[in-house]
Amino acid sequence: MPTKRSDALPSEPQVISETAALDAFCARAEQAPYVTVDTEFLRESTYWPILCLVQVAMGGDLMDGEDDFQLSAIIDPILNPDMDLAPLYRLFANENVLKVFHAARQDLEIFHHQSGVLPHPVFDTQVAAMVCGFGDSVGYENLLTRLTGAKVDKGTRFTDWSIRPLNKRQIDYALADVVYLRPAYEMLRSKLAEQGREEWIGEEMGVLLDENIYLVDPMQTYLRIKSRNAKPRTLAVLRELAAWREMEARRRDLPRNRVLRDEAILEIAHHTPDTVNALERTRGLGKRMAEGPTGAEILKAVRRGTDLPDSECPKPRNKPDLPNGIGPTTDLLKVLLKMKCDEFNVAQKLIASSDDVELIAAFGEKADVAAMRSWRREVFGNDALQIRNGECSLGISGRRVILQKTP
Repeated sequence: MPTKRSDALPSEPQVISETAALDAFCARAEQAPYVTVDTEFLRESTYWPILCLVQVAMGGDLMDGEDDFQLSAIIDPILNPDMDLAPLYRLFANENVLKVFHAARQDLEIFHHQSGVLPHPVFDTQVAAMVCGFGDSVGYENLLTRLTGAKVDKGTRFTDWSIRPLNKRQIDYALADVVYLRPAYEMLRSKLAEQGREEWIGEEMGVLLDENIYLVDPMQTYLRIKSRNAKPRTLAVLRELAAWREMEARRRDLPRNRVLRDEAILEIAHHTPDTVNALERTRGLGKRMAEGPTGAEILKAVRRGTDLPDSECPKPRNKPDLPNGIGPTTDLLKVLLKMKCDEFNVAQKLIASSDDVELIAAFGEKADVAAMRSWRREVFGNDALQIRNGECSLGISGRRVILQKTP
């Protein structure tokens, strides 16, 4: 295996900025069993991510005897905004070509926004690495080094990808992300097959391809704002304010907090100002904003929340009341979780969170958590129920924690 990213790269990487060239490349890529995909984008000053580059490399049998110059490309929509990306989305919709990403969610969100559909089928090497025991949310560079021994040049990772022209180091960095992703994918696929865990990763990819996670309902965005001990009326106003901000952020293509910060939304929701004078007292808002069109829209949102019938106000989403004295049981199940994840060599984060374990300790079979379903239940859930029900206990044999039947 190479030890430097540049070792596996062509001397003259293929940079595509014309529709005809993209069409030809994608037509060739549709003959591959899989392609690796990555993006470079900016989102610091916009609501919608600005797609700067798409990197694609073909994998499988096409790799035999062919140069990376022919099998990989950087697609540059910044260099030519008139380039039609339809051939790329045709490739992404081809069911016969697997699309391989690392930490795919943001990439999928971009493509869903751009084209209205999600690439499919997909394989996320970060999730696969968690299934194979490489830890929680392992980074690309760390995974690459552990799988292939390749060393990663991190010097270009914080570049402004919207500035043209790109220099050779930037191009090499961008292209290497997909060139090196091929052996990483091949090794993870082999590990999954050896461990009989293809079905596990299939379930996780099904979750990743649920379009609902990429469709943000403005009326649900208030749930992202931490509002402790808020009453239903306060939540009603908070919901209206957050929904207005969401739509305004999209319309103006600005980050949400550039429109109105969470702290200001919370303060307005608690104090429900009904005049410009009252609104301008909001910390961080200011007289100019309060007196302008934005202030008028904020006051309208406040009125919608205060005028809502009591029966239609959202209810506080409190944690369920937990029985007293479940702390020791919860602690015991956390030990079991660590033990089972070590035994199966799978990341704890993929199985259950601390809150999930607490719910299992409190409600057992009735706990509505992922650990009580499908393969997670086989790994952890069934044994957790036996511990909770007193059918099994934890002991120590040598230096290992073991599960043993209760006499």
